Amino acid sequence: MNELAPFFDKLSSSFSNETFVKITLSKPAYKSDGLLNVYVRLVEIKGEPQFSFTYHYQTNDQVKNYTLEEAKVEITEQLSGKFRVGILFTLEEDFTVQLSKKGKVSTRSTFPSFKNKPPQDHDKPKTKRAALGKYLTLLGVCDADGLVIPKMADKFRQINKYLEIIEGLIKNTKLPHEAHIVDMGSGKGYLTFALYDYLVNQRKIEVKITGIEVRKELVDFCNETAKTCGFENLKFEEKPIEQYNKKLDVLIALHACDTATDDAIFKGLSAKAALIITAPCCHKQIRQQVKGVEQQSPMLKYGIFKERQFEMITDTIRALIMEQHQYSTNIFEFISNEHTRKNVMLVGTKSNKKPNKETLDLKIAEIKKEFGVEQHYLESVLNRK
Repeated sequence: MNELAPFFDKLSSSFSNETFVKITLSKPAYKSDGLLNVYVRLVEIKGEPQFSFTYHYQTNDQVKNYTLEEAKVEITEQLSGKFRVGILFTLEEDFTVQLSKKGKVSTRSTFPSFKNKPPQDHDKPKTKRAALGKYLTLLGVCDADGLVIPKMADKFRQINKYLEIIEGLIKNTKLPHEAHIVDMGSGKGYLTFALYDYLVNQRKIEVKITGIEVRKELVDFCNETAKTCGFENLKFEEKPIEQYNKKLDVLIALHACDTATDDAIFKGLSAKAALIITAPCCHKQIRQQVKGVEQQSPMLKYGIFKERQFEMITDTIRALIMEQHQYSTNIFEFISNEHTRKNVMLVGTKSNKKPNKETLDLKIAEIKKEFGVEQHYLESVLNRK
């Protein structure tokens, strides 16, 4: 795009005279791929300057490094339909390039926003969203001195990854004032406590959080811990998921076993929750249903592949059913495989766009026919209501 030449002239000049601060690419032309914006900063790698691009997606960040000429190519691609605004920040000026819906390019220069350059350290320290608060000591993640216990280091990393994901999801979801978040199958409450502490104490967001758990000893322990920590709007209730019938705005169900995930999704759909966040596990229902059914694909000859295939089928049908109920869905890796195989997160965000139910019905029917599935448990629960 020749229209971007002034922008790149300014970039080259700021690079050579060492006045470059950063670049931001924003206002995505479409959001179907989940890419929200791109930040570009200068880093030093093995003694050589490189432009580090951080791609901010709805659920995670990705980083890639480029030379000056490679950076120009990448920026051109990003501004060729993906983003409508690019801003170059230097110590001399802020230079903005803006593209209209019809592709018309306009530029403007304003006074500089920055007086000093940021450091060029390549390994930017990660923000730990889980503050080393009292609750982590009471839950056995930290010792009496507030330091993470070595054997609980994976759990602490999991908590921070979880909060990173939740932060992105909530930021892009319209929630009511004092939203009610319900964590179904909260267990010992590691993630439930972390979420409350992060949202209420660190972000100063007014929410109420309820943990649902069938094991009385865990409910009593969590309620006592919440009381000790002064977490006034965090409560735990002893009951199975299917018996919870109160209002909720955000539904969370992490590692609810087998069809308990479907019971939780059903509660979220029934409540028209703004956000449904699940991390399914076990996936027994469909695997047991297709036992003895001959599969055409040679890949399904092997047990381990068959198990993974039917996990994907189970969660794909869940996602399609959520789409039938006017949710935009996404499935992605929650945490690394090295920590647990139960690492997939299925998320649904309430949408204003009406679904094409006939097309979705057909997709579900084709999957069921291809793999010999009679009925998904979530379908049967919805049919009973």
